[in-house]
Amino acid sequence: MTPASLSTGRRQVLRGAIAGTAALALPAWSQAGPYPSRPIELVVPWQAGGGADVVGRAFGAAVARHLPQPVVVVNRPGASGALGLGEVVNARADGYRIVLSSTELTFLNHLGLAKFSYRDLRPIARLNADPAAVVVRADAPYATLEQFLDAARKPDANIRVGNAGHGSTWHMAAAALSEKTGAPFNHIPYPGGAPAVLALLGGHIDAVTVSTAEVSGHIAAGKLKALAVMADQRVSDGFERVPTLKERGVDLSIGIWRGLSAPRETPDEVMAVLKAAVAKAVREPAWLDSLRKLHFSTDTYANDSVLADAMARESAFFKDLAGRLKLTS
Repeated sequence: MTPASLSTGRRQVLRGAIAGTAALALPAWSQAGPYPSRPIELVVPWQAGGGADVVGRAFGAAVARHLPQPVVVVNRPGASGALGLGEVVNARADGYRIVLSSTELTFLNHLGLAKFSYRDLRPIARLNADPAAVVVRADAPYATLEQFLDAARKPDANIRVGNAGHGSTWHMAAAALSEKTGAPFNHIPYPGGAPAVLALLGGHIDAVTVSTAEVSGHIAAGKLKALAVMADQRVSDGFERVPTLKERGVDLSIGIWRGLSAPRETPDEVMAVLKAAVAKAVREPAWLDSLRKLHFSTDTYANDSVLADAMARESAFFKDLAGRLKLTS
């Protein structure tokens, strides 16, 4: 081999080594080509049929117009959302597994139900938000919130209030109402808001605290009635005549937001793609129609910065509430 050919060979080996090192240094998403190059998994930490599941699937359909790959919903219910959220906290930060996060993300750690906090996920956007409502059967003997609370204060009343599981937003809502009014409740957990509503319809419990959207159809059908909404202002779309808690002298507003989050270390480039796609998807007529049909709010989208600030405030609020009520597991 001549000196010239030896030099050429060494240069080729060196170039190959440099290229290989550079490839190893690149984040996984860039090695696979432009993001996304395969389907994105959207983990919904609640069972099928509930409010979170409906929002997740409607979003998946709407965002399909703005991404080159589909968003596939996968339900991972359990532990008041901690199971599904935890899966994404620990997932590879490449943008191919995101989660439908909700209010629970801000307080599960304060209840001892999760080791992670909202800081362990990176917010993408808030999709919608709806207040909680205090709901009973249409044939219940309570015409007003005051009558319901008075009944709960009677000795051995055992008023059973269903929720979406211990540590869920709806459990926290009922617990906060109990603290504010001195009306004791027997909190009955279910796998989600939808099963709790079905239990109420079947007469197995006395009331539920769930989102207005999850009971609007049953209220319109005359099967259930709302005694109050936990909002700062009255809610439209079938709830115009339902008073707020504040109108009834109870200074309390609690609701649920549903948004999207990614693993904390997800690259900025990937986040930019996701945020841009979401911002376009929430303007899709099909998405808005889906929310309207289900009586979800359609004007509560917020970007990642607004959502991050809201989560910080909520985390502080729920930490204080959990401490006062001694709800830590």
